[in-house]
Amino acid sequence: MDEELHESKDNKVIPMTSITSGSGQEVLNDMYYYTDQIANISFIGLPSEGDWVLVDAGLPKAAAEIRSVVVDRFGRDSQPSAVVLTHGHFDHVGGLLELVEEWDVPVYAHELELPYLTGEKSYPKPDSTVEGGFLAKISGMYPNEPINIGNAVQALPQDNSVPGLDDWKWIHTPGHSPGHVSFYREKDSLLLSGDAFITVRQDSFYNVLMQTVEVNGPPRYLTTDWHAAKESVEKLEALQPEIVVPGHGSVMKGEKLKEGLKKLVQTFDQSAVPDYGRFVDYDKKH
Repeated sequence: MDEELHESKDNKVIPMTSITSGSGQEVLNDMYYYTDQIANISFIGLPSEGDWVLVDAGLPKAAAEIRSVVVDRFGRDSQPSAVVLTHGHFDHVGGLLELVEEWDVPVYAHELELPYLTGEKSYPKPDSTVEGGFLAKISGMYPNEPINIGNAVQALPQDNSVPGLDDWKWIHTPGHSPGHVSFYREKDSLLLSGDAFITVRQDSFYNVLMQTVEVNGPPRYLTTDWHAAKESVEKLEALQPEIVVPGHGSVMKGEKLKEGLKKLVQTFDQSAVPDYGRFVDYDKKH
């Protein structure tokens, strides 16, 4: 690469937290997630086998916390066979560059996300004018410049397989970002939804702080295509997942998850799509 690898040029720690920050949960014996401030980082693989994959990389400066989780769960000097990304927003790639430089492992993302991971293209600035709560109003301070991890990142395989995870497939779920993907394992109906849908009202400071659990559409202040976002939620609801680990919020299971997803699909135009905002070009009557 001609350009030196770098963090986002507006990279900074964001003063946001939740009651689950700094804690993790084992969902299944090979599925563990950890909450960095307000974003979830997933570790897929059995601790006893030491062969695992990292999904997303948290907020800025998250590398040290991720390393700590790795030591506790997989042992000192362990590293993943790969890193896979749901998308490239600042709260999902915050620790990525530092980890890639240390681990020298491949990173995979949808091909439409690659420009945002190689320094070529910036996401639109978050929309602080969008209908929503306090965290939407301060979203103008969130980083939106791209990181550059150069040749470390490559496109996910076109056959929807996930490198390092034989039983998993990736599903293109755009709307929140052009190349957003979710990850799904059919044998136990386990879904990593990323930000296609989440289980907390992400623009509400109180709900994020207290991690109030409810199925919600994608974060409003960064979602740029609401038509695609709706189609993505419909696609994931059709899977009838038994367990979801979202990009934000707590794990949800069973009927509560299925009913919440069904309601989100039925009410998406009213409950998820904001009434106004820079990215809202959406006729709620269509």
